[in-house]
Amino acid sequence: MHMVRKKMVFGVIIGVRGFFNPQLAVGDRAALSALLDDLAIECVTLPPEATPSGAIETVADAEKLAALFRSRRDDIDGVVVVLPNFGDEQAVAETIKLSGLDVPVLVQASNDDIDKVDLAGRRDAFCGKLSVCNNLRQYGIRYSLTSTHTCDVAGPVFRRDVEDFAAVCRVVRGLRNAKIGMLGVRPAAFQTVRCSEKLLQASGIKVIPVDMSVIIAAAQSVDTAGREYADKLEAVRAYGHIDPKATPEQVEKQARFAVAVDRFCLEQDLDATVVQCWNALQNHFGCAACMTMSMLGEELKPSACEGDMAGAVAMLALALARQTPPALLDWNNNYGDEPDICVNTHCGNYPASFLGVKPDIGNLDVLGASIGPDLCFGAVKGKVQPGDMTYFRISTEDTGGYIKGYVGEGEFIDKRFDMAGGIAVCRIDRLQKLMAVLCANGFEHHVAMVRGRTARVVHEATAKYLGWRLYWHNMPDSADIPML
Repeated sequence: MHMVRKKMVFGVIIGVRGFFNPQLAVGDRAALSALLDDLAIECVTLPPEATPSGAIETVADAEKLAALFRSRRDDIDGVVVVLPNFGDEQAVAETIKLSGLDVPVLVQASNDDIDKVDLAGRRDAFCGKLSVCNNLRQYGIRYSLTSTHTCDVAGPVFRRDVEDFAAVCRVVRGLRNAKIGMLGVRPAAFQTVRCSEKLLQASGIKVIPVDMSVIIAAAQSVDTAGREYADKLEAVRAYGHIDPKATPEQVEKQARFAVAVDRFCLEQDLDATVVQCWNALQNHFGCAACMTMSMLGEELKPSACEGDMAGAVAMLALALARQTPPALLDWNNNYGDEPDICVNTHCGNYPASFLGVKPDIGNLDVLGASIGPDLCFGAVKGKVQPGDMTYFRISTEDTGGYIKGYVGEGEFIDKRFDMAGGIAVCRIDRLQKLMAVLCANGFEHHVAMVRGRTARVVHEATAKYLGWRLYWHNMPDSADIPML
């Protein structure tokens, strides 16, 4: 199941305490229902008549809701806990425990109105949220918090929090069920991208390998008279500005290779791929892998080059979080004496929408110079257009038995840099510290990037719910919460 396209489903717990006004729960329930409808998120909760207050107040109520959650266990992506008043902390925790769900949980508490703190109007959810979180912690249930301790269900703060929470749920569920195809072996020169499939599997990520010779044989046997090939050839021709020096045979080889890769992805129901992009493909079939990888990325099925499995996982996380195409880049060049600017490049596998312009399609430059340009058509080239970006990288610490990573945000900027391939000039606050962290911790030279800002989502999903050890560069003070 490709989570980037799946409709989200939330289990909802409305938690109340009996001696508070039950109408407060009625109003918040209606506001939450309207919000989820507006965000196209399905709500799973008991009907109002199922309990005296239409909310969860007792362990008996919890058992009813837990049974409903169990019946939708395969569908529910996350649980939202809303506290219109103090709430019953035991009932909330028991609902999640008895449901057997292992999904992200968001805890909200509603604002008191300072003019309505009599017995009919007071909420005390400010206090009740502490009790709910205390019990969730006792039960070993991991949970997320809203941006402010209390907020209105119908307000803009909670809306943003729910949108971010939906992204967290996509990342968690998507990675826990991910299948990544490895097309070919890691190029011998790239020992830096080695990683542990076993540690990835411990987080639910399955690696499905195939020898590059199998893909090449499939490409060679593509029926060029069939509709599948004709459609792909048309898509290849329309994808970018093809170098006029490219021969029809080179373009046709790219289309055949793309058909073969598409078939393998469909057969194995893959979420992402890793490609031995050089140089077996060039020497034994006569094209570059970049364009096919770029087109896969455009379909939100990220594809990492140079056998970088951990890079593909980071790309998939960003695709799940943002629902836009990510790319894999090298931390490649300084930019003069600018301490917070660097240049990230790659030969040419960036998705077109990641670049922000229709790309140029030509030959690989570096590899083409060594083995001949005739074997290297299919590189996607262009300069990444200005805008916000998020970067993310993971690495398996094999001897320690854990996955580590880093995440942060910056921006693509419009500065000249006359290098061939895919070029991204980046500005990142305290870049020198970031590079020191990467070097000190032995991180690879590859990094995944995506347009937009989503570091908070990626950190929450992978550090809190998957248990990965992450460094968050430029972490805001409000997010720097020590865990004791």
